[in-house]
Amino acid sequence: MIEDGLDDVFPKSSIEQSALDRKANEYFPGAVVRKDLIKAVKGNAIVPTYVLEYLLGQFAATDVEAGIQEGIDKVRRILAEHYVHRNESELVKSRIREKGRFRIIDKVSVTFNDKDDVYQASFANLGINGVLVEPQTVLANEKLLVSGVWCMCDLEYFHSDDSRVVPWTLGSLKPIQLSSFDFENYLDARAKFTTNEWIDLLIQSIGFNPAMFGRRAKLLQLIRLIPFVERNYNLIELGPKGTGKSHIYSEFSPHGMLISGGEITVPKLFVNNSNGRLGLVGYWDVVAFDEFAGKKKRTDKALVDIMKNYMANKSFSRGVETLGAEASMVFVGNTSHTVPYMLKHSDLFDELPESYHDSAFLDRLHFYIPGWEIDTIRGEMFSTGYGFVVDYIAEVLKSMRNLDYSDRYQQHFTLGSDISTRDADGIHKTFSGLMKLLYPHEHATNAEIEEILQFAIEGRKRVKDQILRIDDTMAAVKFGFTSLDGTWSAVTTLEEDEYPEYYRGSRPAPSASNSEVVEPPVSEPKTVTVPAKTSSGPVAEHNELQACHRAFQENQRGVSYEKLLLPYLKGATDIELQDPYIRQAHQGRNLVELLALIAEAKDPGDEVMFWLVVGEETDEHYKQKQHEMLEDIQSRASQYGIILDYRFDPTAHDRWIRTDTGWRINLGRGLDIFQKFDGSWFEFGTTRQEFRQVRAFGVTYIQEDQK
Repeated sequence: MIEDGLDDVFPKSSIEQSALDRKANEYFPGAVVRKDLIKAVKGNAIVPTYVLEYLLGQFAATDVEAGIQEGIDKVRRILAEHYVHRNESELVKSRIREKGRFRIIDKVSVTFNDKDDVYQASFANLGINGVLVEPQTVLANEKLLVSGVWCMCDLEYFHSDDSRVVPWTLGSLKPIQLSSFDFENYLDARAKFTTNEWIDLLIQSIGFNPAMFGRRAKLLQLIRLIPFVERNYNLIELGPKGTGKSHIYSEFSPHGMLISGGEITVPKLFVNNSNGRLGLVGYWDVVAFDEFAGKKKRTDKALVDIMKNYMANKSFSRGVETLGAEASMVFVGNTSHTVPYMLKHSDLFDELPESYHDSAFLDRLHFYIPGWEIDTIRGEMFSTGYGFVVDYIAEVLKSMRNLDYSDRYQQHFTLGSDISTRDADGIHKTFSGLMKLLYPHEHATNAEIEEILQFAIEGRKRVKDQILRIDDTMAAVKFGFTSLDGTWSAVTTLEEDEYPEYYRGSRPAPSASNSEVVEPPVSEPKTVTVPAKTSSGPVAEHNELQACHRAFQENQRGVSYEKLLLPYLKGATDIELQDPYIRQAHQGRNLVELLALIAEAKDPGDEVMFWLVVGEETDEHYKQKQHEMLEDIQSRASQYGIILDYRFDPTAHDRWIRTDTGWRINLGRGLDIFQKFDGSWFEFGTTRQEFRQVRAFGVTYIQEDQK
């Protein structure tokens, strides 16, 4: 039994539960915990998140405030009494001696002493070695033999006059992980949530506030979980520092191992031929290589060759014997150049060590997460809501590694005919992983299946397109899929749409089928006349204006009102904007940025009449703030020749702009197209809209009769 120790006082939380929090507690009682509690209990204990959440799951997995408070107090006492800090190891040894038996929390690893035919444990923080371990304990927890496992252990002390006898005895050992769960109950409970609710619950489970992420950004975060749910999944993520690339693999699951890319050897990763001991891939579900990038890093060519074979065939050799394993491989690293720079001068694998910058190795990768799309982690991005206890969801994901959902799209769609077997394998694994994460109960609509199929294709296409730059013997591929009615949907990557002149380089695009339209580069000013295929680049210069539709993907950059709207507004003296959602401060700022552009573009001696139709806040407090904001904008705009007149229309719904020069611009999201950013004076997006990421939206330009 764990003894009680300190009686710490933790201030009660006043955080109000959301509808999702209440629903999570209703259908997953005891399996969800408030994610902000981790920081409250961690203190200076250097333990993985899943260890803390294991304890919180035991004592604080409730939505009753009193229960949470009591659980927090107990977990903090347990950590204070039983977690072994390295600098307090002698104190803990003394407690074991004085009490005779004492429970500790420490990382335990085991070695086999073949001279004495015994297993011996080492305790990382306590600093003792040679503790005898029963064979059945080792056989039940084989990961003890590889890199160690966090455990709750009862240690005993018996002094002996024989110096050869280790005085420490292991009374009991319990790995910190869930022993069992009910998968059918998990599936039944999943069916109670909408897709959006479920995605948000998963995002909260990994510690983030879903309100800070768009749909695409959420899916990119969830891709990081696929290696835990899919066997032999090979994933790479390269991007700027500080985006949380390695967090999932070090903190999220007791089944994953994060290692430095420069510290791995063939015996440690695969097998030690001298003693026959299996390496990491034989025991862990996920092996992640941190700090994998770095052109000048020294690499072991033999390791690269074995890794190639393992990633392709799920096997490796031990002398004359071939062994199989199911560990997924993840490679994460930082980039030092922008995406257009890499595309212009080399490729998106530019940062990898030379031995890994090899088409044969790269072709084994199933998905490339574009790390440059993921925001740098900020304090307000962390969740204060409820998410799955990490250990619970880790066991759920592990159990689904035995399932295969890769064919669930085939009753709705068919992959492009020239997609190779290896390309299809990557697409299938990603699709299967996303299905398990999002729709484990297999109740997905046609549109939902299409969404994740397109996402899976995009990730593999990013890999293949860069390989084509490295190895010109590879054949170009048309990535896309066909629906049952024969409609072909081509898939592009976001950076391909943003920087087509760099992305395509000198390599010609694959020839189009009859059902596919090959788009011209759209990053430079171009126009596409209706009904041509939608474009996603900036608009044309004023003298090239044409009626067209433009679509933009979530996370896309390089978009601004100056490129998107101003060419169609130049020369107009009477402009009307209907946008029901200019109510909050950031929406008012959007309006000011548009008015400032119009003021700058017009003749200083002229005036422009700007009519605004907007919806009105219903809450009296926010209504007053909205009125004050619009009056302030009206007053300031008049100083620069913009006569703003606004009215409230409770029935207004559509968002559009009309000009007296004959243009109507239908705005899918109105002016609110940009994602939230930190707004720091030192953030480039504060000064230029082009540096901000956008939400997914569309704009249609229609030529009407002039007023």
